Amino acid sequence: MRSMRFYPQAWPLRAAFVISRGSRSAASVVVVEIEQQGVCGVGECTPYPRYGESESSVLAQLEAIRPEIERGLSREELQQRMPAGAARNALDCALWDLACRQLGQTLWQATGVQPPPQVTTAQTVSIDTPEAMARAALELSRRGATLLKIKLDDRLISERLVAIRDAAPEATLVVDANESWQAEGLAARCQLLADLRVAMLEQPLPAGSDEALANFIHPLPICADESCHTRDDLARLAGRYQMVNIKLDKTGGLTEALALAAQAAEQGFTLMLGCMLCTSRAVAAALPLAPAARFVDLDGPTWLAQDVEPGLDFACGVIRLGDA
Repeated sequence: MRSMRFYPQAWPLRAAFVISRGSRSAASVVVVEIEQQGVCGVGECTPYPRYGESESSVLAQLEAIRPEIERGLSREELQQRMPAGAARNALDCALWDLACRQLGQTLWQATGVQPPPQVTTAQTVSIDTPEAMARAALELSRRGATLLKIKLDDRLISERLVAIRDAAPEATLVVDANESWQAEGLAARCQLLADLRVAMLEQPLPAGSDEALANFIHPLPICADESCHTRDDLARLAGRYQMVNIKLDKTGGLTEALALAAQAAEQGFTLMLGCMLCTSRAVAAALPLAPAARFVDLDGPTWLAQDVEPGLDFACGVIRLGDA
């Protein structure tokens, strides 16, 4: 017989995290613990208002399925019993963690993925004035980051990007507009990005406007984030996006994320691996997907004033795995 408990946590950020939808000063997560015969598995999720989620809605979902989890609901059964999203993610990852601890395995061993010595992750530059974003990019580059993810809204696009490129001439840049652009003028903006050697553009248009990308000729890859949650989305994205951003809070856990990664790769999509603002618990659960990803964006815990203990070994732009 299992027991299950879950609770919210708030982790203050070291600085404001600003994207096109607003500013955050803390990472609000929900933690799930599933215990069986003295062994405890832990999972974490970040409820995301963009997807109609809140702390209270996730806690209600977890309470509703608690009896089935405690009676022994499997990960496979969970995929059918709950929709993709944050609540299922926390449960799915807790069940993975429980199984690994029961078997004395690492998550790498359980998923059959060979861990690299380290993972290169993007470091995010959040929205600010062009001068402040350039200073942030310069500081991150000086500290060793080689991949910078630039958050943008619909203002000062050329001013911000030119300032950042001047400050970090050798860095690989990817741009995330978080659905804040429109189809009108997109071609010119894509050309600007290409001229500044931006390697990829993430979710420029609202998720409901994907059709504008059909037969759209552009000089750099475009990645689906808000438009891609599970395998069910792939058919609609074909011919519109070249990449998909996989996040466990969207897929509803590692189980669906692994299946999505495999099917997306088979269909010719390049993979990106991302996360929400979270602790090392959430990033650790996603790491088996990292070796297959072209871009990894798992810097969520680096925004925290203090991470969970024990946390992952983050350096600027790198997650050091040691003998993972």
